[in-house]
Amino acid sequence: MDMATEDGKEAVNTAPENDEKKKKRKFRLIFGLERWFGFFLLIGLVALRVWDPYPVEVFRVKVFDMYQKFHPREIPPADQKLVTIVDIDEESLAEIGQFPWDRVTVGTMIANLANMGAVLTAFDIVFAEQDRMNPDSVAETLVTLDEETKAKIREQPSNDELMAGVMKQTKVIVGYAGYWEEKEEDALRPPLAKSVAIRALSKGAEENLWQLPHYVSLVRNIAVLEEAATGFGVFSLVPEVDGVVRRVPTVFRYGEGNATLNSLSVEMMRVATGRSTVFLTLDADGVQKVGIAKGFELPTDSRGRVWPYFSKHDKSKYVSARDVLSGTVDPAMIQGKLILVGTSAVGLRDIRQIPTERDIPGVEVHAQVIEVATTKQFLKRPGYLYVVEMTVMFVTGLLMVILVPLVGARWTLSLFVFIAGSTAAAAWYLFTEQLVLYDAFYGMAAVLVLYTSLTYLSYAREEAQRRQVREAFSHYLSPDMVTKLAEDPDQLQLGGELRDLTVMFSDIRGFTTLSEKFDAQGLTVLINKLLTPLTNIVLEHKGTVDKYMGDCIMAFWNAPLDDPEHAKNCIKSGMVMNAAMDDINAKLRGEFEAEGKTHDDLKMGIGINTGDIVVGNMGSDLRFDYSCLGDSVNLGSRLEGQSKTYRVDIVLGENTVAQVDDLPILEMDLIKVKGKKEAVRVFTCIGHEDVFESQNFKDLKETHDALLAAYRSQQWAEARALLAKCREQAAEYNCLGFYDLMEERLDQFEAAPPPADWDGVFVATSK
Repeated sequence: MDMATEDGKEAVNTAPENDEKKKKRKFRLIFGLERWFGFFLLIGLVALRVWDPYPVEVFRVKVFDMYQKFHPREIPPADQKLVTIVDIDEESLAEIGQFPWDRVTVGTMIANLANMGAVLTAFDIVFAEQDRMNPDSVAETLVTLDEETKAKIREQPSNDELMAGVMKQTKVIVGYAGYWEEKEEDALRPPLAKSVAIRALSKGAEENLWQLPHYVSLVRNIAVLEEAATGFGVFSLVPEVDGVVRRVPTVFRYGEGNATLNSLSVEMMRVATGRSTVFLTLDADGVQKVGIAKGFELPTDSRGRVWPYFSKHDKSKYVSARDVLSGTVDPAMIQGKLILVGTSAVGLRDIRQIPTERDIPGVEVHAQVIEVATTKQFLKRPGYLYVVEMTVMFVTGLLMVILVPLVGARWTLSLFVFIAGSTAAAAWYLFTEQLVLYDAFYGMAAVLVLYTSLTYLSYAREEAQRRQVREAFSHYLSPDMVTKLAEDPDQLQLGGELRDLTVMFSDIRGFTTLSEKFDAQGLTVLINKLLTPLTNIVLEHKGTVDKYMGDCIMAFWNAPLDDPEHAKNCIKSGMVMNAAMDDINAKLRGEFEAEGKTHDDLKMGIGINTGDIVVGNMGSDLRFDYSCLGDSVNLGSRLEGQSKTYRVDIVLGENTVAQVDDLPILEMDLIKVKGKKEAVRVFTCIGHEDVFESQNFKDLKETHDALLAAYRSQQWAEARALLAKCREQAAEYNCLGFYDLMEERLDQFEAAPPPADWDGVFVATSK
């Protein structure tokens, strides 16, 4: 088998990918399935953000809640608190009685607060019904009284009138609750005093009033208290769909028209600043802001809602209604304060959830709005942020679409982590330093979905390719080769590389005679019985099977995976293969005897050589093999043929021996093989490392080398003496056949000596 090129020159086939395959690969990188899928997925994620359905919005505001939870607004010190909450708490209910209390008691509380210097008192409560303890109600209830006594009782002023009298002497704001059904009695009552003025920045801007939170009607206070009140405010908080109070309305719309009413907190600030109205500014997009006084404005969203920067629950701003009524409250908590009357009692059901607290009295939300308004600590969502968020998401997503198929998941993950970390850090900075709410969550979550999808698609494609490679080549290549090709299927293209390889050729001697006893089917079975165990030995010693040529195996080492000890591993593989022939012969002998056939033991000849060899995918575009070629390969094939000549199991080339220093190797001859102009040294190996370390081998090698020296110097008598000594020392090794050959050569040269200038080179006449 001649694998050399013309004139014995090495063939270096490093054929690059052809233009067509380069084009296909480039096309797949630019317009592959992953990129198209990723691009359309990115467009879908952008469209989802534009649509902004409820789940997307909830995730966004939950992230904003997290900002506040981790970094809540600082609670102001006592001397800077503007609002005090008079709390109808559990202790007050236990001492004074169930709520609602009679209006005389409430009036007494208002009077005490005014006497202690309260700026105003606002109720987070609605007095929708007359006091059940009014004189006329009592007179009707006490049925045992005579009519004269009942008449005198009815002549007494009502508790509602007494409370209204107290309210007229101070500043009191009554609260209203929004109601979702129309109430007939409201139509009979005079409208509430107007406290909201509309300022339109563009033509038709007033039409955007529809965006304000709207109630069909209001739960109003009784008329006598309304007439005595300084102001009116809606205390309904309008939690968002998930039940969290985040954005608080400043102005409400009620009824069928555009009647408006301030929220309780805004009304308190209006009255405290002495203004008759607040200015609701609208533009083409909706509400822009609410102006309370000059230089005192509340920025709102288009629906007129403010976004307070909430603090944690502040117990220090609470005083018990019981202590106010008894006069034992700390005067510093009342003097110069805006007073909010509300309840923390669980039974009265005014408990809310805000970003910083799961349970907080609703009245404190109004107090926090006033604190935030006076310190200008509202959270902001400027319109340009939406554009920035979308741009960052789209650009980052586009980078993922481009880079994931190109450079792989690992590097793009690093890029994603960097961008996500930078975006999160920027969002945190904007919140803590500027109170700006930047939505880093959706953009990075969308990019993560994109990255994960692209990575999965790439993985699925590569896994399919690997599976295809494994299935196609698992029966022909070593497991290492299959693994490498599965990891990099692009290697399945024409081309090669020049590497230092060790190549082996093995051939079964006597197989041709044996095969004559079998038909085609039987011969195939026999071949498989021989090649299977021998192939396994090659693979176990890190070799790659190149091809089978009848009963011959061609294999090589140090490709596709690096093997620093490829020469040694190849030699050891050859020795184990020769040893395995004993078991193979034993099995065949038993099978043959069972069939009544005779069996002659098979022998194996192996040739091994090392050198610079081209290895790669050789063939055509339609069919190719991972193979090797070159002059060193051809020499390996020639050496296998000489194993029969030298009557040894293994013949080694000089380059192979140069890379091994711990195996028992003996030089055999200088030989000029067919097809080679220069002579090469050939060697054989007679054992493993344990033999190399033995003293007997060391003695044998010394005698053996002396034998060759005497032979090449034509000292035939000395050579015969050394030959006899070699036979004794090599009795336990499988190399006696070589010494038989040497004896025959001595006989030949003694009878017909070579020329005096003979260089000791043996010229082979066969492959």
